[in-house]
Amino acid sequence: MERRFSRIKRIAITGPECSGKTTLARHLKKVWNAALAEEFAREYLEKIDSYRFEDLDAILEGQLENERKAEAEGKSIVVCDTDVLVIKIWSEVKFGKVSPLVQTYYEQTHYDLTILCKPIYQWEFDPLREAPDENDRLRLYQLYYQALQQEGRLFLCLEPELDQP
Repeated sequence: MERRFSRIKRIAITGPECSGKTTLARHLKKVWNAALAEEFAREYLEKIDSYRFEDLDAILEGQLENERKAEAEGKSIVVCDTDVLVIKIWSEVKFGKVSPLVQTYYEQTHYDLTILCKPIYQWEFDPLREAPDENDRLRLYQLYYQALQQEGRLFLCLEPELDQP
């Protein structure tokens, strides 16, 4: 008897800013004919002057809603242009704490694979970006790596060659 699995595969793209997450997510959407869960934080932050710790719960809820909408497209793969880990690490670094809601969803949200992007690209100004220093972004990368490893998540590190076409 042939066995079929119809469960949607969820792929999270994670890592510090200027590491190519959005570019990779859009590329995978195209080559895999996948649904794309866009990054909600950018949409949210563009509408306000500054953000507070409490805003991260709203950003989390919006991100999860984008993931649900992408799943509803009925494609076999959903590529998530960011994940709960980004919000968790962002919260830890920016505010020194993580809300119970973010922590709970971090522990309960499942991705079949997480792709951790290394910040090897030149930082580009964007009013929503906060880490222009390369060393800061590499330190953040290590936080992502350690968190994924400690949690036993299935992940791979993407360290592309800059001179490749």
